[in-house]
Amino acid sequence: METPLIAHRCGRAYGPDSSRRALRAALAGGPLRGVETDVCLTRDGALVCLHDPYLAVGTTLTGWAHERSAADVLAGRLLDGEGRATAERPLLVDEVLDLVPPGLTVQLDVKAHADAALARRTADALAAVLSRRPDAGRVEVLSFHAAAVKQAVSHGLAGRLVIWADYAPAALARWAADLALRGVCVEHFLLGQPLVAALRDAGLSVTTGTVNHAAIAERALAHAPDALTSDRPHQLTAELAERRLLAA
Repeated sequence: METPLIAHRCGRAYGPDSSRRALRAALAGGPLRGVETDVCLTRDGALVCLHDPYLAVGTTLTGWAHERSAADVLAGRLLDGEGRATAERPLLVDEVLDLVPPGLTVQLDVKAHADAALARRTADALAAVLSRRPDAGRVEVLSFHAAAVKQAVSHGLAGRLVIWADYAPAALARWAADLALRGVCVEHFLLGQPLVAALRDAGLSVTTGTVNHAAIAERALAHAPDALTSDRPHQLTAELAERRLLAA
């Protein structure tokens, strides 16, 4: 059975978060359903692929992404998992889209720290970029910010809300369906029959947050999500296959 996997932060187990090195390794390692990365707006309206808008968290830079120019951000270097500077620089959204082969989904997760207006502007900037690209149809705009996914949908883009709570599943499903979201990305520890059933009944796609362990993946797969998201998709695929053989 094929496990539909999305490489989280371009496959962060294979290099710095959302780096060219990580992405190339993820793409070379085996089949994927798609690639996920985060996007932050710069002062001059560019979109850089960084998980944290506060630049000191993941780069050699200081300050906030929206306060720095794209040139400033691209001059910085990404940090590895131990906080050490690497030779990798941040990527622009266009660069990631150019690197990911046709046919793979690209999930772009809008990041804006406690700032709904910035989240909306980031979605607007994404819409402008995608309006110039022939592959816009494979892109999903994700966010924890409802404002961002609502703005994305207003531009005709596919939107997916990311959730960390299962409060009022029926109300959530109605809201998402009324907004015409493509679906919801659910953290794996929340996947259960009431939530999944409500989302499915509303015609919504269900994907997971980050899953890196086979035992957890098996529990998530019992609910038949459309895709699992993983930092280490190819190792996870191998571990799942091994567990299936042992169980046979």
